[in-house]
Amino acid sequence: MMTTVYEAFCTTVAKYPDNAFLCVPAYDKRSYHPDGVEITYAEAAEEVARLRSTYRSSGFSHGNRVAYLLENRPDYLLHLLAANSLGVSCVPLNPDYLHDEMLYLLDHSDVDLVVTIEERAKDVQAAASERERPLPVVMFERFSGHLPRPRPAPNPGSTPGLMSEVSLLYTSGTTGRPKGCILTNDYFLTAGRTYMELGGVATIREGEERVYNPLPLFHMNAGAVSFVCMILSGGCLVIPDRFHPTTWWQEVVETRATIIHYLGIVPPLLLNQPKSNLDTAHYVRFGLGAGVEPELHEVFEKRFGFPLVEVWGMTETGRILADSMEPRQIHTRAFGRPTDELQARVVDDKDRDVPAGTEGELLVNCAGDDPRRGFFAGYLKNEAATEEVWKGGWFHTGDTVRQDESGMLYFVDRKKNIIRRSGENIAAAEVEAVLQAHDDVAKVAVISVKDELREEEVMACIVLMEGIAASSEKAEDIFNYSNGSLAYFKTPGYILFLDDLPTTGTQKIQKAKIFGPDVDPREQPGTVDFRKRKKKSK
Repeated sequence: MMTTVYEAFCTTVAKYPDNAFLCVPAYDKRSYHPDGVEITYAEAAEEVARLRSTYRSSGFSHGNRVAYLLENRPDYLLHLLAANSLGVSCVPLNPDYLHDEMLYLLDHSDVDLVVTIEERAKDVQAAASERERPLPVVMFERFSGHLPRPRPAPNPGSTPGLMSEVSLLYTSGTTGRPKGCILTNDYFLTAGRTYMELGGVATIREGEERVYNPLPLFHMNAGAVSFVCMILSGGCLVIPDRFHPTTWWQEVVETRATIIHYLGIVPPLLLNQPKSNLDTAHYVRFGLGAGVEPELHEVFEKRFGFPLVEVWGMTETGRILADSMEPRQIHTRAFGRPTDELQARVVDDKDRDVPAGTEGELLVNCAGDDPRRGFFAGYLKNEAATEEVWKGGWFHTGDTVRQDESGMLYFVDRKKNIIRRSGENIAAAEVEAVLQAHDDVAKVAVISVKDELREEEVMACIVLMEGIAASSEKAEDIFNYSNGSLAYFKTPGYILFLDDLPTTGTQKIQKAKIFGPDVDPREQPGTVDFRKRKKKSK
């Protein structure tokens, strides 16, 4: 039995040395590999061995952690494999994080080193130097020889195993600050295996698949699920820098992708592109993702000639559920049935099972003696939050769903105070904390509003301090303030000044009562639209 991702990789190297492992599409506007590159398993093994030697000779061992800001370069995965061979954990950094966000993550994660691209070195060094224990920073472009020695590892010299930490991924939570999800070898191997076992129209063929995944490597979808699935099946992971609708089909065709991954934003943007012979000149067998609008599902499949398989998963769960068996429920928000391994319940606010067809919170766990097997190992430094989501032996997802008599699950909404924008989970409390620090803000409530393109957008409802007049100029001032402290996708897309906010007897803001059930907050008089100002830094 394989107990580490590195062992699984070595097994596949021996079996399929000449198979493509990692591929980057050609794209002349990208700063790295503009002509594209393809790396075989054998070539990857050589580079992993070099990196492993560098880490080991520099004193890195079982229990150390290294942070990486490498954007979506395939090299991150090679570093992960090298680190995993020694029991070193990888902490990927979202390249859109600003100073305060980066400082928090570097401090909270207890990393011993940061590896970054030169282009971002100044930003990373500024955050690393402010940490309680200043952190050494190494340039990715000059990664060789000896690295700054880390602190003594918690498990020096011991052999990594199934429950050793592979990665620490940060996910937004309702408390404001992101929580660090501890992800083990068991998690990674389980995530990859269960993808391989979906079956139906999502059947994985050993040694043949090429998965085009435009999602970031600091998310579990690309960085764990599809990555390990390709390792276990001897396939190739195709890694663009991000989603580009105008070059999507060209890249998919040129990289000979057989599977594509998507978010809800992808299908409408592709359908809006001019029709082309590339629409059906590809080799794609199926797409895997979440959030396609039911009214676009069949339209997309007919135009582009392959099924879209809707799935459900979370960073904490690793495993995914999928509506992959025919007849698929493509005119609904179905995402599959529980499996023999991944059990599910739909419950009310007191964790009591609700009847079929009734909306409730989705709870999941693993069948057998250990309900947490294959899930995340816990939130770093937050045992209370870990136990809270696992109360009663079931993981509380925070998602509202319903289940029909056949067991099929249908997504309804998110119960948690989380805003889902273009695949990014945004904690409303984190945005509120930044806005509340503005001198002119007395009260603030950050809510999600519908966005036809990005699923949801951030809206800030603000009560100004006494004597401060509401105006478009003040909204501009507050937007700029938040834009200097938050990643671009977290800043408010809309700002609306209100005279007051509804509260409970204990002065807790009642967000559900700010607007009536049939009111579109975006259309309220005085709402200022900042969506065009939310841009990714170059």
